[in-house]
Amino acid sequence: MTKSERLLNLLILLLVQRHYLPKARIREMVPPYRSATDEAFERMFERDKDELRALGVPVQVAGTDAFFDDEPGYRIRQEEFALPGIDLTADEAAVVGLATRVWQHAGLAAATSDALAKLAAGGVSVDRSRLDLAPVVVTDDDPHFEAFWQASLDRVRVSFGYRRRGSAEPATRTLEPWGVVSFSGRWYVVGRDVDRGEERMFRLSRVQGPVRRSGRGGAFSVPAGTDLRELTRRLAPGPATQQATVLVRAGTCLALRRAAAVVGEGVGEGVTGPDPSSDWDRLQVEFSSPDMLADELLALGADVYVEDPPAVRDAVVSRLAAVVGSA
Repeated sequence: MTKSERLLNLLILLLVQRHYLPKARIREMVPPYRSATDEAFERMFERDKDELRALGVPVQVAGTDAFFDDEPGYRIRQEEFALPGIDLTADEAAVVGLATRVWQHAGLAAATSDALAKLAAGGVSVDRSRLDLAPVVVTDDDPHFEAFWQASLDRVRVSFGYRRRGSAEPATRTLEPWGVVSFSGRWYVVGRDVDRGEERMFRLSRVQGPVRRSGRGGAFSVPAGTDLRELTRRLAPGPATQQATVLVRAGTCLALRRAAAVVGEGVGEGVTGPDPSSDWDRLQVEFSSPDMLADELLALGADVYVEDPPAVRDAVVSRLAAVVGSA
């Protein structure tokens, strides 16, 4: 029997008692205590009792006989150990009910399936007819959901391949995941990009290959006051309302070409900036954020050159300068 099982058995034993239970009786009813020597039992019991108290369990000690000063007994009063009653308004209960329906269609069904039963046991009624007002749209059919979700709970770093829009090959990213969120019908993992030292979010559907855990759990902590929803709204790409003009080498950057609004081929002559010995094509690409477009273009290496706007070109130059400066 493991230590956790032993502590749980001791907790249950003391919790169901109406009267204080002598130590000798406790030893008879918990198998590991019964098979231990007297000295080992004393050490084990005292250690287990202290650990329960350290966890906030109110283990009480009192005499087993009101008229004689005999061996003390132990028990846990249910009224002191139990959580307070559930007190929700009808609207709050409906929200909890809706959440259980949503997660029935996702990966946390096992953790939420009994929520309505617990509400009912606590005297809170849920009007199920009100749950049909909102459609269930959250699913976790992405195969990487569980890996990122568990890593965010364990506070362990992960490495994975990530293919940005416009990139032919995935790049390896290392992340300290703070949480997994749903935004605009898609799942994202949000956290600190270890290589860039910045807050980043990654769309799960663009993760390529396995998600590998590195290091031990508890390796990092989420900064105090972090609001994952607000962070997601800030990092999420907005509507593509701006245009950039870029040059790409002939026969390269096929994914970027497919997303381009206008393609002008064979514009190598008279082009200033990139390698004049290569044939270049001019593309017009829609984007929402200069920084996000810069990250996408950097993945294409020397096969792309930004003509306009200056904000995108400056973002590319600053990232390249940071790489050179850290080398």
